[in-house]
Amino acid sequence: MKAGLIGRKLGMTQIFTEDGAAVPVTVIEMEPSVVIQKKTVKTDGYDALQLGYGRIKQKNVTKPLQGHLLKAGKGFFRHLREFRISPEGYEPGQDLTAETFAIGDYVDVVGISKGKGFAGVMKRHGFGGGRATHGSMFHRAPGSIGASAYPSRVFKGTRLPGHLGDVRKTVQNLMVMDVRPDRNVILVKGAVPGGKAGVLLVKKAIKK
Repeated sequence: MKAGLIGRKLGMTQIFTEDGAAVPVTVIEMEPSVVIQKKTVKTDGYDALQLGYGRIKQKNVTKPLQGHLLKAGKGFFRHLREFRISPEGYEPGQDLTAETFAIGDYVDVVGISKGKGFAGVMKRHGFGGGRATHGSMFHRAPGSIGASAYPSRVFKGTRLPGHLGDVRKTVQNLMVMDVRPDRNVILVKGAVPGGKAGVLLVKKAIKK
Protein backbone atom coordinates (compact mmCIF):
# COMPACT_ATOMS: atom_id res chain seq x y z
CA MET A 1 0.00 0.00 0.00
CA LYS A 2 1.24 3.51 -0.82
CA ALA A 3 2.43 5.74 1.98
CA GLY A 4 0.50 8.92 2.56
CA LEU A 5 2.11 12.34 2.53
CA ILE A 6 1.96 15.48 4.63
CA GLY A 7 1.15 18.59 2.63
CA ARG A 8 0.12 22.21 2.86
CA LYS A 9 -2.95 23.80 1.28
CA LEU A 10 -1.98 26.61 -1.10
CA GLY A 11 -5.51 27.46 -2.23
CA MET A 12 -8.01 26.67 -4.98
CA THR A 13 -8.12 27.26 -8.71
CA GLN A 14 -9.58 25.60 -11.77
CA ILE A 15 -8.22 23.59 -14.67
CA PHE A 16 -9.83 22.65 -17.97
CA THR A 17 -10.29 19.17 -19.37
CA GLU A 18 -9.70 18.30 -23.01
CA ASP A 19 -13.38 18.81 -23.78
CA GLY A 20 -13.34 22.29 -22.22
CA ALA A 21 -15.06 21.53 -18.91
CA ALA A 22 -13.85 23.60 -15.93
CA VAL A 23 -12.85 21.50 -12.92
CA PRO A 24 -12.37 23.12 -9.47
CA VAL A 25 -9.16 21.88 -7.83
CA THR A 26 -7.23 22.40 -4.62
CA VAL A 27 -3.48 22.95 -4.93
CA ILE A 28 -1.56 21.03 -2.24
CA GLU A 29 2.15 21.64 -1.76
CA MET A 30 4.01 18.37 -1.25
CA GLU A 31 7.41 19.41 0.04
CA PRO A 32 9.19 16.05 0.48
CA SER A 33 8.10 14.21 3.62
CA VAL A 34 10.92 12.35 5.36
CA VAL A 35 10.61 8.90 6.94
CA ILE A 36 11.49 9.40 10.61
CA GLN A 37 10.61 6.03 12.12
CA LYS A 38 9.35 2.58 11.14
CA LYS A 39 6.93 1.05 13.63
CA THR A 40 6.21 -2.68 13.59
CA VAL A 41 3.92 -5.08 15.42
CA LYS A 42 6.95 -6.68 17.06
CA THR A 43 8.41 -3.49 18.55
CA ASP A 44 5.41 -1.15 18.87
CA GLY A 45 2.31 -3.34 18.70
CA TYR A 46 1.20 -2.04 15.29
CA ASP A 47 2.56 -1.25 11.84
CA ALA A 48 3.04 2.41 10.93
CA LEU A 49 5.31 4.86 9.18
CA GLN A 50 6.17 8.12 10.93
CA LEU A 51 6.87 11.07 8.62
CA GLY A 52 8.30 14.52 9.25
CA TYR A 53 7.29 17.72 7.44
CA GLY A 54 8.18 21.40 7.63
CA ARG A 55 11.84 21.99 8.40
CA ILE A 56 12.72 24.15 11.41
CA LYS A 57 15.89 25.14 13.28
CA GLN A 58 17.37 22.87 15.93
CA LYS A 59 16.92 25.53 18.64
CA ASN A 60 13.13 25.26 18.23
CA VAL A 61 13.05 21.52 19.00
CA THR A 62 13.02 20.00 22.49
CA LYS A 63 16.05 17.92 23.50
CA PRO A 64 14.16 14.57 23.61
CA LEU A 65 12.67 15.22 20.16
CA GLN A 66 16.08 16.24 18.80
CA GLY A 67 17.44 12.81 19.72
CA HIS A 68 14.49 11.13 18.00
CA LEU A 69 14.85 13.17 14.79
CA LEU A 70 18.64 12.80 14.60
CA LYS A 71 18.22 9.05 14.06
CA ALA A 72 16.83 9.80 10.59
CA GLY A 73 19.68 12.24 9.92
CA LYS A 74 17.61 14.61 7.78
CA GLY A 75 17.24 17.64 10.05
CA PHE A 76 14.41 18.84 12.28
CA PHE A 77 10.70 19.07 11.52
CA ARG A 78 7.70 20.95 12.85
CA HIS A 79 5.15 18.25 12.08
CA LEU A 80 5.32 14.50 12.76
CA ARG A 81 2.48 12.29 11.60
CA GLU A 82 1.90 8.54 11.44
CA PHE A 83 0.38 6.56 8.59
CA ARG A 84 -0.93 3.12 9.49
CA ILE A 85 0.66 1.10 6.69
CA SER A 86 3.27 -1.62 6.49
CA PRO A 87 6.73 -0.02 6.78
CA GLU A 88 8.35 -2.64 4.54
CA GLY A 89 10.32 -1.06 1.73
CA TYR A 90 10.88 2.22 3.56
CA GLU A 91 13.97 3.35 5.44
CA PRO A 92 14.55 6.21 7.94
CA GLY A 93 15.79 9.29 6.12
CA GLN A 94 14.02 8.38 2.85
CA ASP A 95 12.32 11.26 1.01
CA LEU A 96 8.73 10.80 -0.18
CA THR A 97 7.74 13.26 -2.89
CA ALA A 98 4.62 14.28 -4.82
CA GLU A 99 5.39 11.46 -7.27
CA THR A 100 4.01 9.07 -4.64
CA PHE A 101 0.66 9.83 -6.29
CA ALA A 102 -0.31 9.60 -9.95
CA ILE A 103 -3.00 11.24 -12.06
CA GLY A 104 -6.28 9.36 -11.58
CA ASP A 105 -5.52 8.15 -8.05
CA TYR A 106 -8.21 8.63 -5.40
CA VAL A 107 -7.13 10.07 -2.06
CA ASP A 108 -8.57 10.91 1.35
CA VAL A 109 -7.53 14.32 2.69
CA VAL A 110 -7.47 15.05 6.43
CA GLY A 111 -7.26 18.59 7.80
CA ILE A 112 -8.43 20.96 10.51
CA SER A 113 -11.56 22.82 9.41
CA LYS A 114 -11.78 26.61 9.60
CA GLY A 115 -12.76 27.80 13.08
CA LYS A 116 -15.90 29.95 13.06
CA GLY A 117 -16.20 30.74 16.77
CA PHE A 118 -19.47 30.60 18.73
CA ALA A 119 -22.36 30.05 16.32
CA GLY A 120 -26.13 29.86 16.66
CA VAL A 121 -28.35 26.94 15.69
CA MET A 122 -29.17 28.30 12.23
CA LYS A 123 -25.53 28.49 11.20
CA ARG A 124 -24.29 25.53 13.22
CA HIS A 125 -27.10 23.03 12.56
CA GLY A 126 -29.09 24.50 9.70
CA PHE A 127 -32.27 25.26 11.67
CA GLY A 128 -34.90 27.09 9.64
CA GLY A 129 -35.59 29.86 12.17
CA GLY A 130 -38.88 31.67 12.60
CA ARG A 131 -40.81 34.16 10.49
CA ALA A 132 -39.05 37.41 9.66
CA THR A 133 -42.17 39.61 9.59
CA HIS A 134 -45.90 39.77 10.46
CA GLY A 135 -45.27 40.61 14.09
CA SER A 136 -43.16 37.55 14.82
CA MET A 137 -40.71 37.97 17.69
CA PHE A 138 -39.12 34.57 17.11
CA HIS A 139 -36.36 34.70 14.49
CA ARG A 140 -33.06 32.86 15.07
CA ALA A 141 -33.57 31.23 18.47
CA PRO A 142 -33.55 27.41 18.86
CA GLY A 143 -37.07 27.18 20.31
CA SER A 144 -38.13 24.58 22.86
CA ILE A 145 -35.38 22.21 24.02
CA GLY A 146 -37.55 19.96 26.19
CA ALA A 147 -40.70 19.72 28.29
CA SER A 148 -40.76 21.08 31.85
CA ALA A 149 -42.84 18.47 33.70
CA TYR A 150 -41.32 15.39 32.11
CA PRO A 151 -38.45 14.65 31.61
CA SER A 152 -37.48 17.98 33.26
CA ARG A 153 -34.08 17.91 31.65
CA VAL A 154 -32.36 18.51 28.32
CA PHE A 155 -31.45 15.30 26.51
CA LYS A 156 -27.80 14.66 25.73
CA GLY A 157 -26.99 15.43 22.11
CA THR A 158 -29.62 18.16 21.75
CA ARG A 159 -28.51 20.52 19.00
CA LEU A 160 -27.71 23.87 20.60
CA PRO A 161 -25.55 26.93 19.90
CA GLY A 162 -21.83 26.46 20.50
CA HIS A 163 -18.35 26.37 19.03
CA LEU A 164 -18.29 25.69 15.29
CA GLY A 165 -15.35 24.46 13.24
CA ASP A 166 -11.67 23.98 14.17
CA VAL A 167 -12.07 20.19 14.25
CA ARG A 168 -10.37 17.36 12.37
CA LYS A 169 -12.25 16.53 9.17
CA THR A 170 -11.70 13.97 6.41
CA VAL A 171 -12.87 14.39 2.83
CA GLN A 172 -12.90 11.07 1.00
CA ASN A 173 -12.43 9.94 -2.59
CA LEU A 174 -10.94 13.05 -4.18
CA MET A 175 -9.39 12.42 -7.59
CA VAL A 176 -5.81 13.54 -8.26
CA MET A 177 -6.16 15.69 -11.38
CA ASP A 178 -2.48 16.57 -11.87
CA VAL A 179 0.95 15.93 -10.34
CA ARG A 180 3.71 18.51 -10.82
CA PRO A 181 6.96 17.19 -9.31
CA ASP A 182 8.97 20.19 -10.52
CA ARG A 183 6.88 22.41 -8.22
CA ASN A 184 6.21 19.77 -5.54
CA VAL A 185 2.44 20.15 -5.87
CA ILE A 186 -0.56 17.97 -6.64
CA LEU A 187 -3.99 19.12 -7.76
CA VAL A 188 -7.00 17.30 -6.31
CA LYS A 189 -10.57 17.70 -7.50
CA GLY A 190 -12.82 19.64 -5.13
CA ALA A 191 -12.33 21.29 -1.76
CA VAL A 192 -10.38 20.12 1.29
CA PRO A 193 -10.73 21.13 4.97
CA GLY A 194 -9.07 24.23 6.40
CA GLY A 195 -7.70 27.55 5.23
CA LYS A 196 -4.66 28.48 3.21
CA ALA A 197 -1.34 27.16 4.58
CA GLY A 198 -3.19 24.54 6.64
CA VAL A 199 -1.39 21.22 7.15
CA LEU A 200 -3.04 18.26 5.42
CA LEU A 201 -2.62 14.50 5.45
CA VAL A 202 -3.09 12.99 1.99
CA LYS A 203 -3.44 9.23 1.81
CA LYS A 204 -4.78 6.54 -0.49
CA ALA A 205 -8.58 6.38 -0.42
CA ILE A 206 -9.75 3.50 1.77
CA LYS A 207 -13.09 3.10 -0.06
CA LYS A 208 -11.66 2.74 -3.56
